[in-house]
Amino acid sequence: MIDPTTLLTIVLMALATYLTRIGGYLWLRNATLGPRAAAVLEATPGCVLISVIAPHFVSDRPADLAALAITLVAATRLSLLPTVLIGIVAAAGLRHLLG
Repeated sequence: MIDPTTLLTIVLMALATYLTRIGGYLWLRNATLGPRAAAVLEATPGCVLISVIAPHFVSDRPADLAALAITLVAATRLSLLPTVLIGIVAAAGLRHLLG
């Protein structure tokens, strides 16, 4: 069973991600962006993702550390969606196996 605090954190991060995406679209829909501004907007999803996985760097659970290592390797070779899916599957599988 998922901890209520964890569930609330996930829901709030998803809401924050959605609001920044839709808010940025509404605010900038008629604007022309320069190359630097476009690069910042393209990096934003990665920033949100790292805020989700960063706490696992200080975890004392072997399953979380192993899943983090698997996710980091996947991130060097794959795009965002496959990396996220691999990370989720690795974390769930290793937590099941290692506790």
